[in-house]
Amino acid sequence: MKFGQNFGNAIRRFGGAMIVPVLLFPFFGIIIGIATLFKNEAIMGHMAKPDSLWFQIWTLIENGGWTVFENIELIFVIGLPISLAKKSAGHAVMSSVVTYMMFNYFINSILSMWGKSFGVNFDEKAGAGTGLTELVGIKTLDTNIIGALIISGIAIWLHNRYYDKKLPESIGIFQGSPFVIMSAFFVMIPLAFLTSWGWPIVQGWIASLQVFLASSGYVGVWLFHFLERILIPTGLHHFIYTPFEYGPAVVNGGIKSYWISHLNDYSNTTQSLKDIYPGGGFLLQGNIKMFGSIGIALAIYSTAKPEKKKEVGALLIAATLTAVFAGITEPLEFTFIFIAPFLFLIHALLGATMVTIMHAFGLVGNLGGGLIEIAATNWVPLFGNHWSIYIAQFIIGFIFIFIYYFLFRFIILKFDIPMPGRESEASTNTKLYTKKDYQASKQDKAMQGTMTTEYEEKAAAYLQGLGGVDNIIDVTNCATRLRVTVQEPNKVESVDYFKANGGAHGLVKSGGNVQVIVGLSVPQVREAVEQIIHRQTQSTEPQ
Repeated sequence: MKFGQNFGNAIRRFGGAMIVPVLLFPFFGIIIGIATLFKNEAIMGHMAKPDSLWFQIWTLIENGGWTVFENIELIFVIGLPISLAKKSAGHAVMSSVVTYMMFNYFINSILSMWGKSFGVNFDEKAGAGTGLTELVGIKTLDTNIIGALIISGIAIWLHNRYYDKKLPESIGIFQGSPFVIMSAFFVMIPLAFLTSWGWPIVQGWIASLQVFLASSGYVGVWLFHFLERILIPTGLHHFIYTPFEYGPAVVNGGIKSYWISHLNDYSNTTQSLKDIYPGGGFLLQGNIKMFGSIGIALAIYSTAKPEKKKEVGALLIAATLTAVFAGITEPLEFTFIFIAPFLFLIHALLGATMVTIMHAFGLVGNLGGGLIEIAATNWVPLFGNHWSIYIAQFIIGFIFIFIYYFLFRFIILKFDIPMPGRESEASTNTKLYTKKDYQASKQDKAMQGTMTTEYEEKAAAYLQGLGGVDNIIDVTNCATRLRVTVQEPNKVESVDYFKANGGAHGLVKSGGNVQVIVGLSVPQVREAVEQIIHRQTQSTEPQ
């Protein structure tokens, strides 16, 4: 049972860590979308002729926008250790990158010498459809993001286990990162042989999966989006969309990259996008974030008590704008996800149904993020020739806003669900931890150090609520959540403490795995938490 819980916690932390590199993609997607728009001769006229200075400038900008998409594996190899390393994250990043390069150098050597024995024509030029690629100048098997995640995960595990290992004085020069990389060296050799044998077989399976998904129809689209939404509380939703969006589940390199790379072609054609885009409807969850969030927010606001509408409205405006424009839904969804889980189930059902209907009307594309990214990589460059499907998208979206609103409002009132602004009078009189209580906790100088920023104050308050530094096993984060493993869960305070002291949006507890819903400032808060832990650890070590 304990193994299963620990394994589940590890999987959740790994899934959450993937959001660190993913946060880079919207900006670069927007850059490429804008550049594609300004290079479109049908929209910009003679200014966008290929030999014009205007075209050349935007080509320069577009090429910069491809930075992360052309190096997506390396971005994940660098990004994961930032969240998953339990100590010295910078050294973990170095170990992860070096390990990944070693792995691919070994594969290059194996297939250069014995490629035919493994059924691989390594003399073939690397490219799409060959199963081969080039990574930082290394010709290797195209293991895509899956290989990057596995190798990075191994490197992080080795780092967490062996970085602090004490070696005999005579070989002390190899302590720390050198010892981690030495260990990885001998792990990567057999893994490279196993990959050289097994990955071509997996590539065959993936090809079969692509055929299956291409013919799965609307059932596949609905199930994909239902699972992507319903698994958000567990953090496992990353494992649903990542292989489609960034991996080879549908097309090599991911459907997001494929869409952006063909955006200029799509903007110039009047042919149905549904017929020519192989991504199907597997990247439409941004509609749930835009339209569903508005309906939910309106329902929560309309059911709040009159004297609390102003307070609730301020809370909902910020959370809804974050969901609609940035595509980050947790601040809004976590206002009700644990108060009334069946409402979240309804949310997932409605969202999956909405996007499947949109897909039936021809909607496809890069619509997984927020409004800004969707506009830049879909509406703006493509509206001229494909306006009808976007009109249908908005009509269906607005219909579902009303469905969300009336259904959520009915259920909240029918079952008297204590949503924000509907708390009973008794609950408002319940003793919460106050600012005064928090200030009193600052007497622990070893833990606090000097409070100079809002992030440090939040970090100190959260540590206090988590049972103190001695109760912390490890700390990571995803896009909005501070993920902590504690030794004694009973020492963790209630959600009221974290809301009153540090302004958390919520709290998730599952055994020793605790998630504090912080918001978009969570990377800074996590860093402050680690600094406080480090200060106290240093102060208690024998001199």
